[in-house]
Amino acid sequence: MSRLSNFKKLFSVLAVAAAFPAIALADGVVTIYSADGLHDGGAASWYQVQFDAFTKATGIKVQYVEAGSGGVVERVSKEASNPQADVMVTLPPFIMKASNDGLLQPFTPAGADQIAAGQKDPAGYYLALCNNYQNFIYNASVLKEAPKFYTDLLDPKFKGKIQYSTPGQAGDGTAVMIQTFHAFGAKDKGFDYLKSLQANNVGPSASTGKLTALVNKGELYVANGDLQMNVQQAKTNPNIKVFWPAAADGTRYTFALPYYVGLVKGAPNAEAGKQLINFLLSKDAQASLPALAYGMPVRKDVSANDDNSKLLNSMLDGVKIWYPDWAQVFKDLQGDVAKWHEVTGS
Repeated sequence: MSRLSNFKKLFSVLAVAAAFPAIALADGVVTIYSADGLHDGGAASWYQVQFDAFTKATGIKVQYVEAGSGGVVERVSKEASNPQADVMVTLPPFIMKASNDGLLQPFTPAGADQIAAGQKDPAGYYLALCNNYQNFIYNASVLKEAPKFYTDLLDPKFKGKIQYSTPGQAGDGTAVMIQTFHAFGAKDKGFDYLKSLQANNVGPSASTGKLTALVNKGELYVANGDLQMNVQQAKTNPNIKVFWPAAADGTRYTFALPYYVGLVKGAPNAEAGKQLINFLLSKDAQASLPALAYGMPVRKDVSANDDNSKLLNSMLDGVKIWYPDWAQVFKDLQGDVAKWHEVTGS
């Protein structure tokens, strides 16, 4: 299959539509389309606790629809002539894609001045909601220790036991591609590695969150993820552990991968959407992120000194954090995803 055909297949509107249930709009309802992770835990999740509190405070019910980061944007794009969502939450570079494609409208929430300039769009189309970091997970009941280097994952013992979500479709999957480029020092070397890794890779996955249960059961030994989601999932998946493989020089790297939030252009209930964004970015809601979701607050005036915050910081100890140029990542995304399909045959 050609590179172009693969790319068209990746962003097929029909495939995206099939991934979402139909929704019904109603007065007094605000609809949020979100990448997975912050709703893990059901009624006890950070999202659901905030949604319930928001409804109690405002009388507005929250309708929640979840998918992979790319799927969220594609759904909003498909519905652009008749918008159904009010609020979008997704990972970079997909939030940049949504803004570039004219799917968001500018909105400056209350407290936005407490969010670092590097974590919000200068034009006001989106801003960070929850701080997070890229990582991998492994089954600690099968493997005595985490794979130390990226090259360790090429060992034949991992054949059919590794899976990472699809770059260009899942935010965490795109993060794997970006992180590989960084770890190997150049895109060409990163693509060479991903081509070699394909011998052990199970195949595409639209959602990162679904891989955790497979690792926990031992159907997979290694998968990708992000720190917030995986530490939260570990409460019900006791066999998984987070790790960061090292580059050839022994350095373990990760990068900031925040959840971003934006107001959908043409939102059917834009005022309720603004209220929900304000609520999720309030000091009280942000302060509850570590306890309820193992997420890190984005507000500078919210301290994170609880036990969960200390745990997250201890896990990152010894891991070098870097910051992608998201504008460049977005600019290169289409070509990089097409190249990924070409080298992996996926």
